[in-house]
Amino acid sequence: MTLDPIQIRVLGSLIEKEIVTPESYPLSLNALVNACNQRSSRDPVLELTEDEVRQALHTLEDLALTSTVHDSRVPKYEHRVRTVLNLRRDETAVLCLLMLRGPQTPGELRSRSERLYAFDDIAAVQATLDRLAARDASTDSTGPLTAILPRQPGSREARYTHLLGPIPDVTESARPYGTTATSQETTAQRLAHLESELANLASTVAALKLRLDTLAPTS
Repeated sequence: MTLDPIQIRVLGSLIEKEIVTPESYPLSLNALVNACNQRSSRDPVLELTEDEVRQALHTLEDLALTSTVHDSRVPKYEHRVRTVLNLRRDETAVLCLLMLRGPQTPGELRSRSERLYAFDDIAAVQATLDRLAARDASTDSTGPLTAILPRQPGSREARYTHLLGPIPDVTESARPYGTTATSQETTAQRLAHLESELANLASTVAALKLRLDTLAPTS
């Protein structure tokens, strides 16, 4: 099972809203679009259209991960993740956070999971991650659902990712927050320019000193 980023965002949003706001669940298409495009508790923040969310729902329904409820004036949508993937509540919460906010450390997962599931401590989060990573493909149709990423330079903790979609590019994620390849290249170019300016300045100073020595009167 390999979902694309939009499908992952739609599925994660449905899981979150079922737990956090059960009184308004299942979700209408409009409510689901708003949930996907939230500016809080989302990384990255997206601007999905109704058509994009609808297309994702069609694919997820084909995979039996979502279903449509027709008991109201407008169709509403719900997820079936726990049933299809045979998940416990703590496992569902961890997967939901990883889908909505990307790779995270066990500490980050615990601090952000309060509304979804109350973990006793970081060790409990780690145990859940390990259990999801150790799922056997011979007994669970999807196999492992989480994996640990290579530790970033300077980082004290490793981060974990879900395996419902492509594994994140650790080279990309290792860049300092808020920087891009373009900005790093620009910084390197600026340093090279400064070094060149300093070299020219040193050359000019040396030439002036030589000229002053030549003009100085001899005794």
